[in-house]
Amino acid sequence: MSRKSERLVNLTIALLATKRWLTKEEIFASIDGYEGEADSKERMFERDKDDLRKLGIDIEVGTFDPLFDDEVGYRIRPEKYSTHLESVSEQELALISLASQAWRGAVLDSPALSALNKLKSFGVDSDLDSVPSIATRVTISDSNFETIIEAIISKRSLEFEYISEDGTSLSRKVHPYGVGTKNGFWYLTGLDLGKDEIRTFRLDRIASSVSMSGKSEIFQIPQDFQMRRILASPEPQLVAELRVRRDKGLSLREQATSIVDHEEWSLLTIPYIHEVELAAQILWHLDDVEVISPQSLRNYVITSLQEIVQSHG
Repeated sequence: MSRKSERLVNLTIALLATKRWLTKEEIFASIDGYEGEADSKERMFERDKDDLRKLGIDIEVGTFDPLFDDEVGYRIRPEKYSTHLESVSEQELALISLASQAWRGAVLDSPALSALNKLKSFGVDSDLDSVPSIATRVTISDSNFETIIEAIISKRSLEFEYISEDGTSLSRKVHPYGVGTKNGFWYLTGLDLGKDEIRTFRLDRIASSVSMSGKSEIFQIPQDFQMRRILASPEPQLVAELRVRRDKGLSLREQATSIVDHEEWSLLTIPYIHEVELAAQILWHLDDVEVISPQSLRNYVITSLQEIVQSHG
């Protein structure tokens, strides 16, 4: 990811997560990439705002007290951000996701998290749960993801080694139609030329570098193709009970079929299919979520947290 793309992502996350208007000084001090003299930072910020508007993301301008001539501040309302994303095309959403996937690629270490920590040190409260989740944790390389997006846009074939569910690795050649996320994992859907049928591939099972082949515009994406429909979940088979801290775990609350609020915690009932995928979401919230049942999910989360502690000290 380029430095500009990283800066745009971190700016978006900071303005989405903040609970009040952010001044330019706070933005420049907390987000890496705003460098140089004051005029240079101003021009960079204006260009960044224009670039975000082109993606359908509006930055609101306001003051801390409308009755007084206070310093101007900036923020992005999560509800408006989500509405804008509903209107973008599959390709546009993929491009936005490409930029955003890098900052959530790790559980405890990311440039965006660093920016929010800096804001917190300035006394600016923020909440990651208020950020709409267009890109959850991924385990693929930036280069593979960029190649896939470029192939979708240019309509070129993709070639890669893919590990199937039985553990075998086979070469695949695909006309890519779209990408999307589901339960914390990225998927690619397209026409598998070897099988002559539309197939869906989980990106973390790609066992090689992805390469493009052939000329541009070699195929057309079907007009009725919708990645959202491809990723529509079947009926969940398992149920988890979680204790979630009040006003936290927004993404988990959205999946819950039952929420019972207590003084400090809420008890959530969440249907799910894949234990590993739900665990990945739980781990993102650290000590704001506790697994009550099933025991297998609880053990998996505890083991994963122990591994995180060992890795990060």
